[in-house]
Amino acid sequence: MTPTSTIRAAVRSDLDALENIEQRCFNSDKLSRRSFTSLIKPGPHSSSVIVNMNRVCGYSIVLYRTGTSLARLYSIALEPSVQGQGLARKLLNHAESQARKQGCLFMRLEVRVDNPKAIALYKKLAYSVLDIIDNYYQDGCAAQRFEKRLQLEHGSETTKPLIYYRQTTDFSCGPSALMMALASIDNRYQTSRREELQIWREATTIFMTTGHGGCSPHGLALAAFKRGFSAQLYINRSDPPFIDSVRSEEKRQVIRLVHQDFCEQLQQYPSSSEINPLGPTQFKEILERHEHIIALISTWALNRNRAPHWVYVSKSDQDFVYISDPDTNDSRWQSETDFTHVPITIAAFINMACFGRNRLRCLLAIHPKDLE
Repeated sequence: MTPTSTIRAAVRSDLDALENIEQRCFNSDKLSRRSFTSLIKPGPHSSSVIVNMNRVCGYSIVLYRTGTSLARLYSIALEPSVQGQGLARKLLNHAESQARKQGCLFMRLEVRVDNPKAIALYKKLAYSVLDIIDNYYQDGCAAQRFEKRLQLEHGSETTKPLIYYRQTTDFSCGPSALMMALASIDNRYQTSRREELQIWREATTIFMTTGHGGCSPHGLALAAFKRGFSAQLYINRSDPPFIDSVRSEEKRQVIRLVHQDFCEQLQQYPSSSEINPLGPTQFKEILERHEHIIALISTWALNRNRAPHWVYVSKSDQDFVYISDPDTNDSRWQSETDFTHVPITIAAFINMACFGRNRLRCLLAIHPKDLE
């Protein structure tokens, strides 16, 4: 590695060099000048360049998902003429350092399966393979998804296959989160859009503030029971969920009737529902006791949108919960990687796991029937 190489934040005057590097390093999936311009501006990302012999010869871009402890290496490139000098390792180490400064627990990335040099470097630097994503790139090439834990004193490695299902409608986050839990428990369970819509039909409150209704926690519990699983609902209120978001008294009457029916049906499953204040102590106890949980959150901390949203809590440890969020929202520059098994500090998660003026909190634990 030449001692004259330095790394600094990318600036607007680097745009020509960045475009040139992109053209020389990639045949497809190239970043545009417009994208580089946006990624140089302040935001939930870090864009750096490496300068060798007074010339910009490489770059790295790291994305941070707001409200989480996850970083993703969005892109890294080094001109062919300076490869083999240790600059890629130096650039990657710097990217990891930037992510640590942001408090990130993990760095994730995707790499083409036909790029053995990059794969070898990631493995050498302690990245582990999570899975393979078919048809990830524009030319149809698959990607290997890698992960590295950045803070060794916190968190735990991802050791099991990641189950992810992206919701296909604006109102089916509940069914999608539930399907991820069921598929994680039993690999024979098949997720599908038909199943997603069927669960919604079984669990919907019918009305919300606008548009189609979301899913009742009681309805989702019933859907789990009907599919041969067991469920335990912890909720801090006994009144119909989400009713405070509906102004029409006629619609409120419908929601009350639906809620009453769900509660009566749950009576055939003794002790399946519990009124629980769900304060920090109770929250932590439930997270420790159950492996698969569906949680209601407000999306404000993630995207500044005050909406009720269901996520799958796929794991928790002493410091973090790991959520799989079914709504990727077609977010710019983000991929499924940014929404699967995402680490969030327990304190941050407890703050986001409530909704509405009445501060509704609910956790729905799912487990195999034989553990009921």
